[in-house]
Amino acid sequence: MAANVQKSSLLFLIFLLLQTFYPANSQSFLGVNYGQLGDNLPSVEATVNLLKSTTIQKVRLFGAEPKIIKAFANTGIGIVIAFDNGDIPTLATDPNVARQLVQSNVMAFYPASNIIAITVGSEVLKSGDQNLISKLLPAMQNVQNALNAASLGGKVKVSTVHSMAVLSQSYPPSSGVFNPGLGATMKALLQFQSANGSPFMINPYPYFAYKSNPKPDTLAFCLFHPNAGQVDSGNGLKYTNMFDAQVDAVRSALNAMGFKDIEIVATETGWPHGGDANEAGPSLDNAKAYVGNLINHLKSKVGTPLMPGKSIDTYLFALYDEDKKTGPRSEQYFGLFKPDGSTNYDVGLSKNTQTPSTPTPKAAGTWCVPKPGISDAQLKGNIDYACSQGIDCGPIQPGGACFEPNTVKAHAAYAMNLYYQSAGRNKWNCDFSQTATLTNTNPSSNGCNYPGGSS
Repeated sequence: MAANVQKSSLLFLIFLLLQTFYPANSQSFLGVNYGQLGDNLPSVEATVNLLKSTTIQKVRLFGAEPKIIKAFANTGIGIVIAFDNGDIPTLATDPNVARQLVQSNVMAFYPASNIIAITVGSEVLKSGDQNLISKLLPAMQNVQNALNAASLGGKVKVSTVHSMAVLSQSYPPSSGVFNPGLGATMKALLQFQSANGSPFMINPYPYFAYKSNPKPDTLAFCLFHPNAGQVDSGNGLKYTNMFDAQVDAVRSALNAMGFKDIEIVATETGWPHGGDANEAGPSLDNAKAYVGNLINHLKSKVGTPLMPGKSIDTYLFALYDEDKKTGPRSEQYFGLFKPDGSTNYDVGLSKNTQTPSTPTPKAAGTWCVPKPGISDAQLKGNIDYACSQGIDCGPIQPGGACFEPNTVKAHAAYAMNLYYQSAGRNKWNCDFSQTATLTNTNPSSNGCNYPGGSS
């Protein structure tokens, strides 16, 4: 009896500790990129306080500035620090440099500052610089050896960040394969990562996929809007968004090389809320839709078709707008927050607000229904999509309150409306590849109640 009491007390203590470091409304899979290419950004201290007020649990830095690492001490926020491409040659050739950097940038602050990973270089394999590429793995090995010597091996992971360009083929996702020109280099990197339990870090950007093919159906697929989906001809799995398709293409490439054990981390993904007039895609509505729907997708833990039932760690790009970034004007407008700390758009990240998936109840008045003349085949696709997004489609099953009338149109109307109401009641939640429309007429009848709210 006493042993059981002691065990219960210990479990309760563990529960309290977990609640302290991982509150119920936090999202352990969610991180953000903290870039500083702006001349008007808040102080580091203000940034730390801002992140503490959100459900974001991880931050990725583009360097290893001691002041920033120290500022995150005792916050519980996981920190990814970076040794940049210019550090690689000396890291590769001089183990003492690796030991010194680990001492000054990790050991000096750990564990108060919760450093969880070090990225060695960014998109090195895309650079085409053969000298740099040849030194990448030796640099990573020396950093790993320095961590091992400090008894931090396994606690702080060592990886490098890749662009989607490391794949020579990514569609359909089952055919994902790494560029053959990277063969020996990629295999050696993956062997190192598998041996050390470090993740494969990739930057999936559905925004760029849309930018290269700016069509309405592509936009819906990229923004997680209701759409007919795309069936992978290689394995028959159905995809309803580009993020899953890109991540699973990487999964397929890793599997094809025999590295099914290596986890994937999405180190950057986002959507610009502004840009030049001739750029396709940047807008506040699109940015809010992509980021908000991505967060909801990750929160659902439905996973991807090839990795069901879990959410990969995903770092949103970016924390702030950065006015000193070069390239297309959209590069300056990926921020979740303005330099004054206010939001560019609200996706429910504040600990004090509801998330988009649980909207504040509103007065009845708006429902989502099929447009006239839509084929049964399209409507069946809409039913499949809506019912795969976590809503309760039991009422349209045999014996359910909304099974009658037993028609595809009636069942689609119920499922499409329920998806619209639960996803946030935004206009884009009632699109379904332009097969749906909003109405103020309540479709409820004969004991079948359609939830309704104002848009």
